[in-house]
Amino acid sequence: MALQIICGVDEAGRGPLAGAVYAAAVVLNPERPILGLADSKKLSEKKRDLLSVEIKQHALAWAIASCSAQVIDDINILQASLLAMQRAIEKLQQQYHITPDLVQVDGNQCPKISLPCEAIVQGDSKVQAISAASILAKVARDAELYALDKIYPQYGFAKHKGYPTAFHLKMLAVHGITTIHRLSYAPVKKLIAQHTQL
Repeated sequence: MALQIICGVDEAGRGPLAGAVYAAAVVLNPERPILGLADSKKLSEKKRDLLSVEIKQHALAWAIASCSAQVIDDINILQASLLAMQRAIEKLQQQYHITPDLVQVDGNQCPKISLPCEAIVQGDSKVQAISAASILAKVARDAELYALDKIYPQYGFAKHKGYPTAFHLKMLAVHGITTIHRLSYAPVKKLIAQHTQL
């Protein structure tokens, strides 16, 4: 009997005020196990970077996709996260010409796909393929924020990755909102409202 093709899926970047939300889909190779896979939030940046390279080298298939800040504002962060997951799964299928037997997603909702799908709460700590996907998504998102830091150095994206830290909020108040900020998020909306009243 042929081994089941299990595809793990996770996203990164639901909480930040800026940048895209990323998702990754990964089919691990049972013959090439990767040691140290875990929820990306529980790993150091250095460890994530090393594992990301290993996942890309050893996995049977992997793909990364995203949804921009504008899409997040248009359809809300939950729907944008699910859409990014859907895009990552479709990209994986197209690039590797494989059809997973089962898609396992971190969280409590499945994206709109025609494949059998299972949502697993805290799946990034329980399922290795989801852990691998969480690492790829996080590393890809961080790479985007490092790139944005060079375009908008005053905001400190390299340090806080777009999360609503005190420094980020202060810089938003001083320098204003950029095209990569999520206008539908409460701290950004509050700032817009304050400027509108002036």
